[in-house]
Amino acid sequence: MANITSQQAISEIKSNGWLPVYLLTGEENYFIDEICDFFESDVIPEAFRDFDMQVVYGRDVSMYDVVNLVSQFPMMAPLKLVIVKEAQEIDTKNSAWDVLTQYLEHPSVQGILVLCYRNKTLPKNTKAYKVIASKGKVYERKKLYESEAVRWVGTYAKDHGYSITEKCATLIVQTVGTDLTMLANEFSKVFTVLPAGSVIGDAVVEQYMGISKEYNVFELQSAIGNRDVVKCNKIVNYFASNPKAEPLQKVLPLLYRYVVNIMVYLQDPSQLRCSPYALPEYERVSKNFTLNKLAKCINYLAEADLRCKGVGNAGTVSDSELLKELVFKMIH
Repeated sequence: MANITSQQAISEIKSNGWLPVYLLTGEENYFIDEICDFFESDVIPEAFRDFDMQVVYGRDVSMYDVVNLVSQFPMMAPLKLVIVKEAQEIDTKNSAWDVLTQYLEHPSVQGILVLCYRNKTLPKNTKAYKVIASKGKVYERKKLYESEAVRWVGTYAKDHGYSITEKCATLIVQTVGTDLTMLANEFSKVFTVLPAGSVIGDAVVEQYMGISKEYNVFELQSAIGNRDVVKCNKIVNYFASNPKAEPLQKVLPLLYRYVVNIMVYLQDPSQLRCSPYALPEYERVSKNFTLNKLAKCINYLAEADLRCKGVGNAGTVSDSELLKELVFKMIH
């Protein structure tokens, strides 16, 4: 299935009518949680939820228990809803899921089963997956690429009555990452204090999300790419003075991804998955590096990663000193 949004999935569920089983799966937990929240709040009237909605966790039940629950007749509401969170923890040994496939051959017309299978996917070659897809609906979401996450940020802000510049959206994604739950948490800081209709710009991002518009990993990457010694030194010194703002353990993976992206651009620009806003930069900085130099940068990053974890470093070199040494090697 294509990477649809949680709102698109919810709209589809509403328009198509209830099915006996839904499998919410994949690596993007925010997607699963959003759809799960919809089922919890919209299917069973609030007054009847104590009787006809049950939420259980995979670690606490067997598939036999789940099927037994969803087979029960509703007491007050027209439907019986059973939601299984962390369904990936249900025992899969000895064909334990066969009881579900047997149930789905003749499912209860008054039962709805929602399986939240987080962090991974139920193997598509299993009988259980095939029967669920045939009798119900599977919604799967993979982790977003950076360019997709930037678009998601823009849409998310718009859906909540705000607008955001693409530069700021890119900065947030490059700093926070592509995990949608973490991104949504960052925006919650803004939504509670900023009136709807506001523009989320550099000043807002710095004030409420704590991401400096001048001294951040995004700007450090750009300075390294341009081999701007002065700017690199300013940012590295800022990080040294504010270690909690950009800890080394957070900086290294982002620098690694930046170097890999330059390598990809040098070899085949069409294969680079990033924000359109970032493309001109990769085109520009790729002229400053050879593949051989970039390979050395990867080695420098790997070495710094080991040393910040204590390998080959008995605590005598601080994280700020490691970063200074790393950046020096990368730009010279």
